[in-house]
Amino acid sequence: MTTSDLERSAPAALADRHGLTPIGQQPALRTYIAALWERRFFMVTFARSRIAAENAESRLGQVWQVLNPLLNAAVYYLVFGVILGAKKDIDNYTAFLITGVFIFAFTQRTIMSSSRSISGNLGLVRALHFPRAVLPFAKVIEETVKTGTSLVVLAVIVLATGEPLTWRWLLIAPLILLQLMFSAGVGLVFARLTVDVRDIAQFLPFALRIWMYLSGVMYSITVFAETRDAHPFIEWALRVNPAAVYIEITRSCLMAGPQTQVPLWTWALAVAWAVVLFPIGFIFFWRAESRYGRG
Repeated sequence: MTTSDLERSAPAALADRHGLTPIGQQPALRTYIAALWERRFFMVTFARSRIAAENAESRLGQVWQVLNPLLNAAVYYLVFGVILGAKKDIDNYTAFLITGVFIFAFTQRTIMSSSRSISGNLGLVRALHFPRAVLPFAKVIEETVKTGTSLVVLAVIVLATGEPLTWRWLLIAPLILLQLMFSAGVGLVFARLTVDVRDIAQFLPFALRIWMYLSGVMYSITVFAETRDAHPFIEWALRVNPAAVYIEITRSCLMAGPQTQVPLWTWALAVAWAVVLFPIGFIFFWRAESRYGRG
């Protein structure tokens, strides 16, 4: 090896010894996960600072996180419950509807905020070097904190409508974790897609609204299938819909009526959606790590 070769290889060896990599190089998955774990406290702090900033900009602050789904539920109650008569086929339609609205809102907000986490923070992405998944994960943490308050309000409303407090309420914690994993996985997918195709950010709210109408938020999928004589494939598609799965299981935990009870395979679906979508979304996002912030 010549002297010039040694001079060229010395900086590369020094950089490798100290764990430095060229700008724009795709990091190894294990290294990437380790870097994310090292920044876990930053993600929590970033999420809390975002919540504080939002509360400072509004007089009602975090109350809007509860007030918005309540106002939506009031509109849905009038349109679907009263005008279209959905409440006559469901015992305690108020608790049924409120539960569906709050649980779907959690997934909806998580996906929406995660999808904009990179495209909405390009200045930060271009200025600093850090694992880009920090931003969507911070958004997930932010929405989880907000949902904690919503769940307390949901519990109070459900109890006020006459539902008993049972041991099944304890199942809400692992169920929310599963829903969180699923929502985070989908959010990571759209975080990358929104960077590549900005128009997706405009289309996503409409897609989520259609998804809500197909998820049994305002009506019972069982009643729909029986009264409309739905095709078996349509009924199957509605039941395996991940949003419907998490909504129906939550209703079975909070409500005692036979109309809201679900078979055991529904829990298997909830686990499957979470453990499949989260790693898929994470790997899909990670594979474009070196491209975020360019252009």
